[in-house]
Amino acid sequence: MRKPPDRRSGRPHRDAVPRHGLARVLSKAGVCSRSQAEQWIRAGRVAVDGRVERDPQYPITPDGPVIHIDGQPLAAAGKTYVAFNKPRGLVVSAADEHGRATVYTALADARLPWLGPVGRLDKASEGLLLLSNDTTWAAGITDPATHLDKTYHVQVAGHPTAQALATMHEGVADGDEWLKVRHAEVLRGGDRNTWLAVVLDEGRNRHIRRLLAALGLDVLRLVRVAIGPLVLGELPKGQWRHLSAAEVAMLDRRR
Repeated sequence: MRKPPDRRSGRPHRDAVPRHGLARVLSKAGVCSRSQAEQWIRAGRVAVDGRVERDPQYPITPDGPVIHIDGQPLAAAGKTYVAFNKPRGLVVSAADEHGRATVYTALADARLPWLGPVGRLDKASEGLLLLSNDTTWAAGITDPATHLDKTYHVQVAGHPTAQALATMHEGVADGDEWLKVRHAEVLRGGDRNTWLAVVLDEGRNRHIRRLLAALGLDVLRLVRVAIGPLVLGELPKGQWRHLSAAEVAMLDRRR
């Protein structure tokens, strides 16, 4: 027998039917990130069935109560998929506690809907970064279980030996993590440095930098040039473009 609503609060019982928290519903609609949704809700900007709701975990039932943000009805944003050539020095974050420039600073005039980063690049790294408000599509790309290759061109000081490249394939221990690459080879070398092509099928925090540091190699530049079959190509640094429908489909790990 279904339990009646909690008449003291006017809210349905949480165990009556499957539901998601209010903050998650907003983020799944593609209008903001989960953390932004929590901020909006706590600030009193979100109403459910005409009543301001300040609990980010307030359960929303599948039958769809009427949700308003700043007095406007919630409407799912159109799915947007963007490739961005991230320059060195930008933080991949919506806001930085230290006031540093972010990728959103570079996209401020692009008139795009809210987009979340699909994976990360650290501040000192460059190259291909995906952004989207399709959180399910993004989760499929970043899920370690998919083992989607990421390809990097890495400039290191000096000239790595054949043994160093072999060790990159075999892996090294760094703290309680085992770091290795799927593939590494020399692209070209100069008098003082060498460019490597490195392929990862998993991505731990500062993976390549930590691995090369363990081998005594200093990273001078690190550029992501491909995610799976999608290549950075000739996209200028600091510029973005929409992905084509074919590109979105070929990166879709939900199939």
